[in-house]
Amino acid sequence: MTNSQFSLEGRIAMVTGGGRGIGLGIATSLAEAGADVVIADYTKELAEAGADAVSKLGRRTAALQVDVRKPDSVTAMVDAVEKQFGRLDIAMNNAGVVSLGGIEELTVDQWDDCININLRGVFLCTQAEVALMRKQKYGRIINTASIAGKVGFPALSHYSATKFGVIGFSNAVAKEVAQEGITVNALCPGIVGTGMWRGETGLSGKWAEPGETEEESWKRHQQIFLPQGVAQTPEDMGQMVVYLACAPHVTGQALAVDGGFSLG
Repeated sequence: MTNSQFSLEGRIAMVTGGGRGIGLGIATSLAEAGADVVIADYTKELAEAGADAVSKLGRRTAALQVDVRKPDSVTAMVDAVEKQFGRLDIAMNNAGVVSLGGIEELTVDQWDDCININLRGVFLCTQAEVALMRKQKYGRIINTASIAGKVGFPALSHYSATKFGVIGFSNAVAKEVAQEGITVNALCPGIVGTGMWRGETGLSGKWAEPGETEEESWKRHQQIFLPQGVAQTPEDMGQMVVYLACAPHVTGQALAVDGGFSLG
């Protein structure tokens, strides 16, 4: 593709979980490529923060509060985008949660929380988005999975279960809509310095060796897991999403942006 083929001028995008972290990096990348970007998040404040970032890039936007676990809330979100912008071209289903727990200490609430947001939420959003995109005969759906959806991690069995599920779900739906102008792919972020990894309650804090600071653990794990030796950024994820939003014949894939950690 030439640079002009990566233009999203005139396209309408929506990012769930777009108020911070990976979601915000994706939203701003889409806006920089020319798309108008709706930000949906579980609090009004987060949605407005993401929308403000998009607005500063000169693109149209809106802030929507959504609970991706609830069908009525998801339907209202997609209806609001159609009503205000007339269509939905690119849907980035990024809302997700993570917690830590070994198999014997993992609670049913932790399991259900991950399943309901990371997997049920992707199902509900994709279902509503496909209904609109089928009318348009065009759409790009990207669901956030993880390298933990390709390779399991200790203390993340529940999280890995949801992300493996997102990959299989995306592949199956891609085949259902393959001849309707709609592509469906999964994005698999690697090690990104957001809440899952950073801080004393994140993986780098939990997996710190005796006497090791969280910062030292963070640096060590980049060297352990990543052939390139450096973490990925939200903007790295945004670059892949822009590509997928432009690529007409890439569908059903689980594309990793992980510095060489996994295969594909």
